[in-house]
Amino acid sequence: MIFLAAFGGKIVFIMPNANDFDAKYEKMTSAPVERLVLGLAAPTITIMLISALYNMADTYFVGSLGTSAVAGVGVAFPLMNVIQAVGFFFGQGVGNYVSRQLGAMKLDDASKMVATGFFTTIAIGVALAAAGLVFLDGLAVVLGATPTVLPYAKDYIFYILLGIPWMTASIMLNTLLRFQGSASYAMVGMVSGAVINVVLDPILIYACKMGVAGAALATMISQFISFCLLLIGCAKSGNIQVSPRNFTPRPAFFKDIVRGGVPSLLRQALASVATIFINRLSGNYGDAAIAAMSIVMRIMIIANSALIGLGQGFQPVCGFNYGAGRYDRVKKAFRFCVKLSVWGLLAITAAAWLFAPDIMALFRGDDPEVIRIGALALRLQFLASPLMGWVIMNNMMFQTIGESLPASTLALARQGLFLLPILYALSRSLGLFGIQISQPLADAATFALSIPFNIRVMRGMKQ
Repeated sequence: MIFLAAFGGKIVFIMPNANDFDAKYEKMTSAPVERLVLGLAAPTITIMLISALYNMADTYFVGSLGTSAVAGVGVAFPLMNVIQAVGFFFGQGVGNYVSRQLGAMKLDDASKMVATGFFTTIAIGVALAAAGLVFLDGLAVVLGATPTVLPYAKDYIFYILLGIPWMTASIMLNTLLRFQGSASYAMVGMVSGAVINVVLDPILIYACKMGVAGAALATMISQFISFCLLLIGCAKSGNIQVSPRNFTPRPAFFKDIVRGGVPSLLRQALASVATIFINRLSGNYGDAAIAAMSIVMRIMIIANSALIGLGQGFQPVCGFNYGAGRYDRVKKAFRFCVKLSVWGLLAITAAAWLFAPDIMALFRGDDPEVIRIGALALRLQFLASPLMGWVIMNNMMFQTIGESLPASTLALARQGLFLLPILYALSRSLGLFGIQISQPLADAATFALSIPFNIRVMRGMKQ
């Protein structure tokens, strides 16, 4: 019913305008790759930063409610990762396929894939929401809530669960628009939702006296508005529109969704698992440790947003040109993105080391223990971040060109293969410091693993 109301009772399917598509194809396969990547990356970086600010805004406004309230929002962070995992799974799976088909001029298959991916995303979101609401209490405990944090966590999680269907669909549509080279429409939808979220947070938290629940309700409402705007954006500038008549649940489509989306699913799902581990291990050192680590993880997401946004600007260039057989342009764009991301991350790392206590004080300035734990964790987290420019660009290239095995392996490695064992071992031997140092060690190990994968794929394209 949501989708029908958005278009006055019906959704009309229109194939992309041929002239618009031809112009887009010429641009994607002929324009200088540096200019293309930067042009597509600017709105995607904005989108990623805005997405990160959704949760950061909640943490900031909830900060005045106390350390346990901040910890409650932090406990819900793994659930947000699961929602993003589902959205990115379908968005990347559908988007990678669509960008290659557009590069090969196969518009009919691309249109059927869009409809199949969209309506499947909605169905999965409804199922996840229903399951979460039935097991709300147990879910909050599993996510790492202590007895003092549990009431706040439940209040926040309840409204987030209600919004899962359109939250997953928003991420899917946002990703799909990017892969069609229409990042500006995706940016409008996400920025509008973020602005509404920031406006609603103080109103619902303080004026309406809803507390932590108000922060979650603000997020839910703003994400719904983003969803509606993104759906409208699919009808603009030669993009493929969503139509139920094109829903084609054939096995081949789901196979391609899985192949293109599993790396993102693994990356986000394992991030959720790792966050649960960190919450539960940090709980041994009190609510201040949970609050500090949750703030640090959200800050890291903001810092990594620019990197991921750059990679997402690279992906449509990579997909179009790979589909068109222009492998020289794929490699040139990859090298450009790696250089740019490494230098940018070095600058951010220097700033984080200098101002870590001040950054933490923005969120819990009246709790010196949160600042002490968080400042050290933040500095340590950034130790290996410049290496992630190489890792993320490789992961996105592998995923876009259909190299699912190396893409999935790298996605597994950072948060699963390396981080979880390191967390377990070092938390037992080094205590809280072991938790704080685990992520940079896992990042360095992932960087080493990515090198032979890159050599093999680059040689394959050369041949």
